[in-house]
Order: sequence, then C-alpha cells, then structure tokens
Amino acid sequence: MKAVFTRPRSLTDGATHYCPGCIHGVAHRMVAQILDEMDLADRTIGVSPVGCAVFAYDYFQCDFQQAAHGRAPAVATGIKRAVPDSFVFTYQGDGDLASIGTAEIVHAASRGEKISVVFINNAIYGMTGGQMAPTTLEGQKTTTSPAGRDLADTGNPIRMTEMLATLPGAAYLARGSCHDIKHLRATQKYLKRAFEVQERGEGFSMVEILANCPTNWGMSPVESLQWMEENLVPYYPLGEFRSPEEVE
Repeated sequence: MKAVFTRPRSLTDGATHYCPGCIHGVAHRMVAQILDEMDLADRTIGVSPVGCAVFAYDYFQCDFQQAAHGRAPAVATGIKRAVPDSFVFTYQGDGDLASIGTAEIVHAASRGEKISVVFINNAIYGMTGGQMAPTTLEGQKTTTSPAGRDLADTGNPIRMTEMLATLPGAAYLARGSCHDIKHLRATQKYLKRAFEVQERGEGFSMVEILANCPTNWGMSPVESLQWMEENLVPYYPLGEFRSPEEVE
C-alpha cells in the first residue's frame, strides 16, 4: 500500500503532552514540514517558551534552547548573532509573547533581528489554569474573568501583529488560523514565506496562528473550532500584514 501521509522527518515519533483537540500538535507538524521542505533541520535552533509548548524541544528533530518566560526573542537574538548561518525560530504563546514578553518581541522586531517567530494565539493562559490573557476577547470568560472580560477594567485585547507591522524592522508579518483545512493551508504558506525571509536575510518575521483551547474554553474540540471562526477571526483578521516589498 502506498503511503500518502507520513510523519515529517523533523518531528520525533513520541506522543505529545497536549490536551485532546489542541492545535499545538498541528502547528508543530506545519513547522516540521517546512523545515523538511527547505532542508533546514540540520542547522535549525528552536527556542521554546514557558507555557503549554514548554516541552516543544521534545518534539522536534533539531537543536533547541529553553528560554525564561517571555524571553525567547532575546535568546533567539543571541543565538542568531553568535551563529549567523543557523536558522533560528521561536515558538511562543500569547501569554509568553504578548504579556511578560512584550518588550522582547517589540524590540526584536524593531531591530530587524533575522529570526522567525511562530506565535500561537488561543486568547487564554493554557498551562497555568485558563486565566485571562492580553488577547482574551471582550466578554470572554476565564478563571480570572468569570463574568467575561470587562474592557473598562482591563483594556482592549492586543492585536500584536498589527502593532508590530508599524515597526520598520519587521520584514514579514502574517496571521493565519487552524479552524479548517483551507486556513491551515494558508497558514502553512505564511510560515514558509516567513522562513524564506530569514533565509534571505531580510529581517524579522512572525506568523501569528489563531488556535483553540478546548480544555480551558470548556468546549469540545469541534465546538472550539466553530467558536474560533465566529469570535477570534472577526477580531483578529487573517492575512499578510507586511512583506519585504513594503520594507524596501
């Protein structure tokens, strides 16, 4: 029988620790497929965050460095400058990147560091118990906003991709989603373009990926995908926000 679907070489064959229905495993596969397609794995150094993906280094067949909470862009900057021929990417969640790590991501983008960032936005703190994140939507219920996020008390959800798009050092910025096959394919194209930007030395690149969190949203996996489409996508519009052509 002909094999039509196999595990990417850049993924290990171990089971992940993620909750049933979580998109992290899908995002890992997309990254690994592109590492395979571009023949990057042997010189790739990933940087894992603090959060649900803290054990990402167990799932990829490439070198990895663990960063303190929010500091992945700073760690990646040091690696890329010390080993300029390497391919360096960070893999971060919204609590890691958009909260404690806001300064690191903003300044890495502003400096035009030649790294690529995979930003998973599920609008909640997943690993620590489902607390409100900087990306939590208005009215969304979490363990720390049981009545729903109140903008008068907590401000508006942050659109990180749009904010970084104002910085000249950011060469490529896009936002994709994982709520259906059509958008998975578009997201994978964005990731490949982001990796190609780094390979051409054109500057900082980041792809934000809208994701689900069935466990902390209190939904089934199928329900969570529908909720993403109806709620996350309207507030966080999909597409490419900045390309190298706009930077020149």
